[in-house]
Amino acid sequence: MTPPITAVTRWRKSSYSNGLGGECVEVAVIPGCVLVRDSKDPNGPTIGLTPAAARALISRALDEATREDNAAVA
Repeated sequence: MTPPITAVTRWRKSSYSNGLGGECVEVAVIPGCVLVRDSKDPNGPTIGLTPAAARALISRALDEATREDNAAVA
């Protein structure tokens, strides 16, 4: 479900991006769709998600990060 990229008005880079070539993503929101791409390859593939799917993905990623943080402390 990826709409034409020309419909995208603004990409936002992850706040975790440090400019050192790490793993970063960019997102853009257009009506009914959240687009995700690799910030190091802006002309590469783009994933289109429904808003509900994007929320589920973010929730899952946060859950995984919390588990990793807790495991590192233990």
